[in-house]
Amino acid sequence: METPWFAKRHVSEIRPGDHGWLAYSGFEERDRVIGPFVREGLATNEKVVYVTDAPADRLPGLGAGVDAAAFQRSRQLRVISRRDACLDRAGGFEPARMLDTLAGEVGSAFGQGFRAVRITTDYSWLLNDPGVADLPGVLGCEHRVGDAVSPSTMAMAVCQIDRCACPPEQLAALRDTHEVLVEVDPEYEDNVLRIVRTFAPDGLRVEGELDAARHKAFEDRLARVSVGPDGRRRGVRLDLSRLRFIDLRGLHLLVRHAVSLDGDDALILDGLQPEVENVIEMVGWHRLPGLARGRDRVPETEDLA
Repeated sequence: METPWFAKRHVSEIRPGDHGWLAYSGFEERDRVIGPFVREGLATNEKVVYVTDAPADRLPGLGAGVDAAAFQRSRQLRVISRRDACLDRAGGFEPARMLDTLAGEVGSAFGQGFRAVRITTDYSWLLNDPGVADLPGVLGCEHRVGDAVSPSTMAMAVCQIDRCACPPEQLAALRDTHEVLVEVDPEYEDNVLRIVRTFAPDGLRVEGELDAARHKAFEDRLARVSVGPDGRRRGVRLDLSRLRFIDLRGLHLLVRHAVSLDGDDALILDGLQPEVENVIEMVGWHRLPGLARGRDRVPETEDLA
């Protein structure tokens, strides 16, 4: 079977023609992708179309400080209920109606003075509710949405789904109807180091080189992600599969953080590259309390097997 090709973009890099996919592991991950997607559209004279039954002021990106009602009055923000967007009279999912709804919103955007259209909806309800579950309908709809969005110079879409809404094989089938995989914006980025929040597992992905000039930036982000909801310092996983270099002071930083964790928690290092592992081997794992070797291979965010 041919392996699908995907572009991977941070949410701030989404552009017209992108039919994006977000399989989220929890509401924090969802909100940190969809929130910026919505806010950036409203801040840059782009129309935002959100198909949902939730009220506008409770949507990601539309909390305190955002006058959702004013954006709705100007029609820059279109919050459309499922009933109005994609359900038939019996309450069943009607893909053709969804497509007509989205096409109408995109078609009217230019005349309304908007330079682009951002579309998003969450399909989880269509897959985790036995009364309305309709995988074939969603697959067919997503193929047609992709056919409409991909050649567009105005429309971009991020389709959401809770990873727990359906089995992995169904999740993979839905993912394969998209060409763009969307993730959170980096916590830190320059031309040497990039730090990205991960959610499954909880932690950080560290890419590039961790040298003295960037110790503070890394230490701050690591400390932040290690504080759990209860305020305890907890163990997290670091994806180091794209880290090419760490100096001895950087390694000392990891050890200092690891020994400060509560209880038996550990800082787990996944995907160590030979260059990085050589530095650790010089010191010796047995001398690094609180650090643990993790997986040799780090699954991609969308590796569903």
